[in-house]
Amino acid sequence: MFTGIIEEIGTVQRVQMGAKSCVLTVSAKTVLEDVHIGDSIAVNGTCLTVCRFDGSSFSADVMPETMRRTNLGTLKNGSKVNLERAMAANGRFGGHIVSGHIDGTGTIRSMKQEDNAVWICIAAQDSVLRYVVEKGSIAIDGISLTVASVSTSDFSVSIIPHTGAETTLLKKNIGEVVNLECDIVAKYVEKLCGNRKSDGITEDFLAKHGFM
Repeated sequence: MFTGIIEEIGTVQRVQMGAKSCVLTVSAKTVLEDVHIGDSIAVNGTCLTVCRFDGSSFSADVMPETMRRTNLGTLKNGSKVNLERAMAANGRFGGHIVSGHIDGTGTIRSMKQEDNAVWICIAAQDSVLRYVVEKGSIAIDGISLTVASVSTSDFSVSIIPHTGAETTLLKKNIGEVVNLECDIVAKYVEKLCGNRKSDGITEDFLAKHGFM
């Protein structure tokens, strides 16, 4: 599990492409301090397993499903990526529950400065937007952010200077693709409620179960 608090920006050192997969090698420093084979590191919010490492980089296998679901397939030598190690049991929970399992991608629609913050609007598919709520949490390229507004085709977040400086988000351009992971709680609630009642939550359902 991750928290969406980025630890450092890494640099893609090498992308070894297979037919539909790749081996990704990323140069880093902080996330290598206590790394072991088999550890999980989120790369742009995507949970990857360390298969090799040395004093300055780590490598991870990226399966075809991950290539299809994320923006990792667009990376090339020199690309900057957000990195976060899996949360330690004694660590602070600074962001929100982030699994590292990407729901889909979005496209940066606009970026606008407002005083000390930058508004970023991201277009996304219905399959993602259904779980996005105003003032809820979302992970964008692994960054834990608060949703400021939502429409039928996109959502917006506001980036403070610290987040802008410590992540890759403000270095991106309009039209670039970002990884999106919705709040996992919303997905579980939908699944559990759907199993109980095929037509979802209604007033009758709430009354029957003592909520009204």
